[in-house]
Amino acid sequence: MAAEKATTQTAAALLATQCSRAYFDLVAQGGPIGVTVGPSSPGGVAIHVEFRGVPDSLGNSVYLEPADQVPMEALNGVRYQHSGFGVALVAFALPCSDRPICHLYPPEGVFRPVTMWLEAPADPKHHDDTPVLVLQNTVLQPEHVAGSNHYALAEDRSAPYAQLLERSRLKRLAWWGMIGGAELGKRSGLFLLDDYDPNKTPIIMIHGLGSSPVIWARLSNAIMGDPELHRRYQIWHIVYQSNAPLLVERYRVQHYIDGAWAILDPDGHAHARQGVVLIGHSMGGVIARLLCAQSTPAVWDAAFSVPVENLHADATDLTALRRVFQFKPYPGVDEIIFMAAPQRGSPSAEGLLGRLVGLLAWRNIEELAGFARIAVENPKAIQPVVLSMLQTGRITSITSLRPDEPVTLADEKLMPAAGVRYDTIAGVLPGVKPPGDGYVPLSSALLPGSTTTLIIHSNHQVPMKPEAIADALKILREHDATHDALSSAPP
Repeated sequence: MAAEKATTQTAAALLATQCSRAYFDLVAQGGPIGVTVGPSSPGGVAIHVEFRGVPDSLGNSVYLEPADQVPMEALNGVRYQHSGFGVALVAFALPCSDRPICHLYPPEGVFRPVTMWLEAPADPKHHDDTPVLVLQNTVLQPEHVAGSNHYALAEDRSAPYAQLLERSRLKRLAWWGMIGGAELGKRSGLFLLDDYDPNKTPIIMIHGLGSSPVIWARLSNAIMGDPELHRRYQIWHIVYQSNAPLLVERYRVQHYIDGAWAILDPDGHAHARQGVVLIGHSMGGVIARLLCAQSTPAVWDAAFSVPVENLHADATDLTALRRVFQFKPYPGVDEIIFMAAPQRGSPSAEGLLGRLVGLLAWRNIEELAGFARIAVENPKAIQPVVLSMLQTGRITSITSLRPDEPVTLADEKLMPAAGVRYDTIAGVLPGVKPPGDGYVPLSSALLPGSTTTLIIHSNHQVPMKPEAIADALKILREHDATHDALSSAPP
């Protein structure tokens, strides 16, 4: 492979790749193999394992599986890969617990793309002829150098994500989370789809009611599969229990983002804190808008008839109340992409399904317990409609999506702060009255002031549609160019 003749280089690289795959298939016997840095003997064959640029998230021990054996059903059959030197593998590590950042890795484990090959020991003076099994991170080190020759590595960026999706229980837990099931609440938080990079712009994706980050599978795959976008952006997924009222959900999501920054950038100086992009689907889009808005007295007045200072309650309950009703635009965000977001509520919340879910969803809303205690001590300070909902336990995510709900009527007027660009993607189906995607009317999904608006033929699953994905990628490229121009402009 270090030869000067091009035909020799090509033939040697192909032979090395074929031999490396044959070795893997021999020791794996159709299943994954486990290896640890240093001396190892998978399948009884002695080797020395060497990690090159492999991220810390994988630790020192991984399980390996050929990328081409991972099914792509979870990603609609779309696989981003390219051929090259070595064998493209999925490296999988069990969840860690010894560092704060472990809390930001999916509980299913860490899945990353690596490329494997066998080579001779670097220093024959040691008289050790044990072959070296190299695992190299294709994201940080996309080439292998032999002599003066550079070989692009084989790579499969989709297989690790597909493997994570195959193992995930989120899709099954999402519905139960909406109606009060506690399991999704235990799983809630912000999770890194990539290894954290202080210089890459975060894209924070917020799912909707009764949903999960699985809704972002195809879009996330497309971003990671685009070399230029993936070089500039890192993907973060929010998981939240979607049973609480909108302002409570907004508070929860802010809490998850704050917690992630406290772990990743405690000093607050990372370049990644600027130019953050939010993408929200359905109720997640409304949460994204509220995250970038300034609360007003009208929102407070929709629920209370006296100032917060006049309420008699436990200090902890009052602090939680202030955090839910009094908020500022989240710092660092300058782009939002709304997908099928009911910015002015949804008639579906008033239908039979909405009423049924509303009867169940009040369970396990910890924040409302404090609000209920405040209502008991200050019944005349609560607006009658809100007081009735608190007393009956009927104030939930469903009720807060009803177009006539008092707090919703107030908070729907809250717009993203100046300097935050936002784009809207909405779906419409033939024959649906009023026009919309079957759940969100077009009149509710379209938001005045959007930089761009795209209406596509789609049901409510807008983020899964090719047209929506293509538009989101276009918006991200334009945001990237704009952010670069602003960053390089003289002060």
